[in-house]
Amino acid sequence: MTLWLLPLVPIIAGAFIATLGDRSRLLLGIMAVATLAATLVLALLGVSQDWTATLVWTDAIRLSAAFVPVSAAVAIMVPTVAIAVVFHATQNESKTGLARLIGLMILFTGGMELVVVANDLLTLLIGWELIGACSWALISHKWRQIDNPQSGLYAFVTTRTGDLGLFAALMALFTATGSFDYAGIQNLGGPLQWVVGFGILFSAASKAGQVPFSPWLFRAMAGPSSVSALLHAATLVAAGAYLVARLHPYLAEVPGFETTAIAIGLTTALAGGITGVLQDHAKRLLAASTSAQLGFMFVAVGAGYPGIAVLHMIVHATFKAPLFLSAGIAGEAAGTYQLDRLRLGRELPVVAIITLVAVAGLAGLVGSAGGWSKEEIVKASEHTGFWLALSVMAGGTLSAAYATRFQLLAYGRRDKDADSRVTTVPGWVALIGIAALSAMTLILSLLWFSPVAESAAAALDIILPKGSPLVFALSLLLVFIGIAIGVYLVRYRPALGATGSSAAASDWLGLPKLIDIVLIQPADAIARAAARADDRVVDRGIRGTAAFGDWLARLGDRFGEAATDGIPEGTARLTEMFSHDLRRLQTGLSHHYYAYIIGGVFIIFAILVVGA
Repeated sequence: MTLWLLPLVPIIAGAFIATLGDRSRLLLGIMAVATLAATLVLALLGVSQDWTATLVWTDAIRLSAAFVPVSAAVAIMVPTVAIAVVFHATQNESKTGLARLIGLMILFTGGMELVVVANDLLTLLIGWELIGACSWALISHKWRQIDNPQSGLYAFVTTRTGDLGLFAALMALFTATGSFDYAGIQNLGGPLQWVVGFGILFSAASKAGQVPFSPWLFRAMAGPSSVSALLHAATLVAAGAYLVARLHPYLAEVPGFETTAIAIGLTTALAGGITGVLQDHAKRLLAASTSAQLGFMFVAVGAGYPGIAVLHMIVHATFKAPLFLSAGIAGEAAGTYQLDRLRLGRELPVVAIITLVAVAGLAGLVGSAGGWSKEEIVKASEHTGFWLALSVMAGGTLSAAYATRFQLLAYGRRDKDADSRVTTVPGWVALIGIAALSAMTLILSLLWFSPVAESAAAALDIILPKGSPLVFALSLLLVFIGIAIGVYLVRYRPALGATGSSAAASDWLGLPKLIDIVLIQPADAIARAAARADDRVVDRGIRGTAAFGDWLARLGDRFGEAATDGIPEGTARLTEMFSHDLRRLQTGLSHHYYAYIIGGVFIIFAILVVGA
């Protein structure tokens, strides 16, 4: 039972904080840090003491939670990153609705913890739906701007579409085994095994922003930067990659599962990399990079190394969260997220240095934590085939290019003769969260030392893949080529992606337009046709029925009223006439009455004779 406290504490506290209304930044910061620190302590205690929990609804339906090595690592990572991100939000986001924002972010964290500790599909689905609802509310946080609720709805509907796969998997598993436990997946065979495996993969890909679901991440940029940091680093988007890694031991035997995971991940990594290189919007560049980095994780899972995917997820969280927070600071300072209009190196030198640490991880530089985990994925891919490893390295080249472009455009130095501008410079308290996250990235760079890496592998109960020196050297060379490409683009094409064909391609290479043509327009046309059919057939029938009823009413008004009124009135008149005739018999003369009696006797006698 104790393990339920891990998700319940942030869920209950977050819901309470969201109702507080206007409060000071200091109070909200203290409450947020205290709640998430308590969540972290619970995670540490739960992992060290191997907590489990079960809630029995019926003999067939029960919720269960437990730790395995990968879930233990992620359960600790989520509140660790969330503490820094949420504290940053308390000090930097707009005060309008700040308590609601902070409460929802903490609630979001609790939902993610429920996803992480879930040990069956039903418990997972509850957490899955909770983080989906929170993401909609957080993306739509600034609801007074009409585009934001629309963007939140777009993201929500897209991920909810993917959730259909998880519902299908849950129903198929229960139909086959009478239980929702993960372990039952191994006992499946035939079509139901396929439904469960690919239903889960479908749902995970939608949450993780994998192709073809990737465009929703751009719409999610309508939310505050702190929300983007939490969503991309430690909660909703990361949940997709976590799910396939967590369930890989059960899904590996599903025919075609690993191959499909590799295809989805590699396609997204390359498409996301190209999109990131072409993007001129700071937050969208980072969003594209998230899809690409999670694509690497899908490749690692498909290659049979889910533990490596989880290690990259943890490392990715520590460098992606500060990058989004940095983008938010830059956007607020310059009044725009357009990269070619930033260059804030002179105005924000401290932020530039902090950001550089995270950018090194995104670029996959040797010595950075991101470089180490990326190389582990290259090694894992090499075990599947050289061409897969080469494709992952190509994705690494693109990562280095867009990371370089982000750093130089966001925090490069402007020409001295450039127009002066007024910028907002944050205080040191406002930088504590981003600095803490960059420090985490530096600490994880120790993974380049074999004893540290081996300890991490032992904690996850995995074996690190071995790679060839030639592939490692080629990977490093391609990273430096990517950096050179980024420098070239900044120098000669600083406004790449701002206008023209590059701007069109920067929107996921035209994927949203394709979705609009293939899915949205046909669905809209079907809806309009159904509306016309409804008007012409269904509504015509209803209108005809109404007209017939009106005709009957008019007919009743014309003839029915006369008939219905005539019956009682005629009866009354007949009764009156009959009563008048009967009164005539009442003469008061006895000889008349004797005559009536004699007449009655003869009538009775006649009836008896006829009857005889």
